[in-house]
Amino acid sequence: MAQTPRHRPDYVAQGTWRSGALHVWGWNSIDTASMAWMYSGFRKIDNDGMRTGWHDSPISYGALGRIMIDLPGHPTLHASSVQLDAMGTAVWLSDLPPSEYLSDSLEWFARVAELARRTISSGQILATITNEGPFTVGRWVPSPSAEIDSMLAELTSSMPPICTAGSSATAPLIFAQLVDGIARTYLHQGGWKADVGRQRKPFVQALRATFGALAKPDHVIRGGSDEFDIAVRHLRDELDRHRRRVGGEPVVVPRLRLIISDDPLEPWTVRLELLDDQDTSRWCTAKDVWERNKSALEVAKGDGHLALLTDTIATTVRQVADIPGLADLVLQQEPTQVELELDVAEDFIDVAPVELEKIGVELIGPERLIKTSVSVSGEATPAPADDRRKQFGKEALIEWKMVIGDEEVSEAEIARAEEAGATLLHTGHRWVRIDADELRRKRAKLADLKENHSRVQPLELLQLTNAEEDDDAPLVSIDDADHLGGSGTDTLDEFDWVRNLLNGLPDERLEETHESSEFIGELRHYQRRGLSWMQFLAKLGLGGCLADDMGLGKTAITLAHLVERPGPHLVVCPLSVVRNWSLESERFTPKLDVRIHHGANRSRAGQSGLDDDTLFDSDPERQLVVTTYGLLPRDLEHLGAVEWSTVVLDEAQMVKNPNTKAARAVRQLHAGQMLALTGTPVENRLSELWSILDAVNPGLLGSLPKFRERYGTPIERRGDVDAAARLRRITQPFILRRTKADRRLLPDLPDKIEQIAYAKLTREQATLYQQVVDQLLADAEKSTGMRRRGLVLAALMRLKQVCNHPAHALKDGSRLAGRSGKLTRFDELVTDLLELDERALVFTQFREMGELLRQHISEQFQFDAEFLHGGVSRGGRDRMVDAFQDGSGPPLLLISLKAGGTGLNLTAASQVIHYDRWWNPAVEDQATDRAWRLGQTRTVNVHKIVCEGTVEERIGAVIDDKRKLADAVVGTSEAFLSELSTDELRDLVVLETDS
Repeated sequence: MAQTPRHRPDYVAQGTWRSGALHVWGWNSIDTASMAWMYSGFRKIDNDGMRTGWHDSPISYGALGRIMIDLPGHPTLHASSVQLDAMGTAVWLSDLPPSEYLSDSLEWFARVAELARRTISSGQILATITNEGPFTVGRWVPSPSAEIDSMLAELTSSMPPICTAGSSATAPLIFAQLVDGIARTYLHQGGWKADVGRQRKPFVQALRATFGALAKPDHVIRGGSDEFDIAVRHLRDELDRHRRRVGGEPVVVPRLRLIISDDPLEPWTVRLELLDDQDTSRWCTAKDVWERNKSALEVAKGDGHLALLTDTIATTVRQVADIPGLADLVLQQEPTQVELELDVAEDFIDVAPVELEKIGVELIGPERLIKTSVSVSGEATPAPADDRRKQFGKEALIEWKMVIGDEEVSEAEIARAEEAGATLLHTGHRWVRIDADELRRKRAKLADLKENHSRVQPLELLQLTNAEEDDDAPLVSIDDADHLGGSGTDTLDEFDWVRNLLNGLPDERLEETHESSEFIGELRHYQRRGLSWMQFLAKLGLGGCLADDMGLGKTAITLAHLVERPGPHLVVCPLSVVRNWSLESERFTPKLDVRIHHGANRSRAGQSGLDDDTLFDSDPERQLVVTTYGLLPRDLEHLGAVEWSTVVLDEAQMVKNPNTKAARAVRQLHAGQMLALTGTPVENRLSELWSILDAVNPGLLGSLPKFRERYGTPIERRGDVDAAARLRRITQPFILRRTKADRRLLPDLPDKIEQIAYAKLTREQATLYQQVVDQLLADAEKSTGMRRRGLVLAALMRLKQVCNHPAHALKDGSRLAGRSGKLTRFDELVTDLLELDERALVFTQFREMGELLRQHISEQFQFDAEFLHGGVSRGGRDRMVDAFQDGSGPPLLLISLKAGGTGLNLTAASQVIHYDRWWNPAVEDQATDRAWRLGQTRTVNVHKIVCEGTVEERIGAVIDDKRKLADAVVGTSEAFLSELSTDELRDLVVLETDS
């Protein structure tokens, strides 16, 4: 009879947690299941031959492995297993089989995994940074919660032994590891990245690395530098404090307070304190904690948390033990504070701030011990009168001294400190901290200044006054002695020049000096103040920039100044205004002998050029020589050899670029005084202001690179108000600017009415415009650097040409009438002004467009308009201007903006038309003021023709957004447009559909 086979119980899937993962294996209380059983999906065949059980093997979610299990009452088991990570555990256990096929262990793990999922989905998790062996890692942990604690307590009591067989894992640990693994997998699979920017600062790098470790399987935070490690520690502490706050615990941070006695013989004290990290008004001393008094209990939020404060004290004491002077804290049973002897104090303040910052402990104390400057300063007073001084040789005496913080220090004290190599100095009844190397440098500087700069000329005084502290240069102030303006009057007498110069000479404080009898005519009140300003600077041998609006009579003021000074004088100006100087001098100062130094027939001495005998036809003291910026470099050898009494740079924006031949030549002229005349001291960049002022007062504003660093970049790029204020203070004595907007200056000047004359593009213009826009945006998207900037500027110029006229953009010589909405609008304006019998100036920035307008006017209105441009000779310019002014010429004068926008007096015009826009308001205003100026008796109407819906209509707003300089003198240029992003360009140039 056959033996009945022994029945073997079915295998049941079990779960055991080991090394942060769930191991699934099979057991039937006798032996462990094979790997084949794992692959089968834990199926079994019931009595009817049907397969039942799980249909989904854990192998789909994990990896094959082996596990050793120690169970009470059983020999050690060696089992094949499937190892599931946290996410695999959660997914596999989310669809449970019927309970008869589920072991107690897997049922328990399913409950833990479900709790982990709910905790994450409800947002009850926090990021932490911990140290695990040699690694710093980022992990997600459950938020402190009484509800979760209760559930974990129940899970702990109900956990089958097989769940942790052979390991020390606990229910809270398994739960925490599941929370961390599931959360990071969610983030990793979702491609989550924290947006913390791309800066390379250590703290930003620490944030980026930490968030990366929280969203990837690799949880290690990888860095490298010491600064990075410090930043990670600070971030770890902040995350830990946040976790404790969420759990309702007090979060305190330590700090050390340095207490300094003003008595130089008393020791210093370093006191340990604790404060609430969110409410710094809640703090207590370590002594308060040991005494368990009210202050400590308030910080601890009750007696139950005082142990947290004592733990913080103990941790802090261990961390600071190696810092000089703090080791004694470790020896105290209840650490509170230590005393520092003065020989230790210097080491403490050198080392402690850096070391304490590394461990996140704040050191507070007198600010002067952290930042105390050593500086050299001086007080200026006028030098006593000296008959031997030069004509303009006023001088100032400067008393130099050393200042530490805000206290003057004697040389004896400084010498003692330097000899001792001390970094602490007791002065003015208090302690200050100094840098020994800085002290040595400043002491050497003081010695040099006393020896070489105690008696200075006005220009050097201003240079010293305007020096910046980062130059390692001194600052000069005004001595408040009674003899300096002590009477309280606002005079400009010779004994008060230091105060008036350094205080900036505002226009309202200038006396109205009357013009001499040799000046024919009468200056207005503001012109007399301008004359007083010029004379004041001349007495000191200083130059200046008269930056009055066009039409306020800068030429008359200057001539009134020159006629009172012995010559010879030199005026350098554009060719277009040479004749104006001759005529104005003949009118106001006929006693000046004006010599036009220009043209092929100018005085020469053979091929070599000029000499004094040929340059001056009469008494040099009565001589006024007028030449041009173009000619000056060519005749510099001879014009530069003359000792000029005064050199006047008219339309001084011609030297705004210091690298041009004209600007370099101007700097080689010799003069008792240099004056610049311009209505726009800055058109595009603040460096232009530097160039003009450096020409009239060399060295006043330092080097150009230093000027750009201090003022140009901060003001132009960042709108730095403080830098702008400093620049105004420095330049105020040397720039006198009045505008016609101040109606007090010229109450009889007629109004100026500005208006936009809108025009619509024709269909042909709109088609051309759109083609340029499409090509621009395509090119801008693909190009970079200088190539992109060049493409953008070229396209913007072409858009302006399209707005003007298709024939201007295409340059094909095609017909003009009926093809341009702007030209049609121009015809309407011209028709109206001709009916009113008025005369008009028509400005365009393009010579080609000027020629087209000239042709069109001849065809449309049957008269030949004159066109003043850069190619017209000096004689031709004079003829055009005279004919327009006396009414013998045509009623329209076409002018190229660059050639005729400055220096001309065209008051016969009562209408001004800007056919196209020069995107620099200062240049446009300067052109308009050819008509709106002294001598004008009628209201001036200004028409700016703009094509609707195009770049012309939007550019004004863009310029306003980009221009951050405070003063209206400063304009802008088209250059910044090349830096716009493609989206910004699209907004700027796109053609509106209804246009």
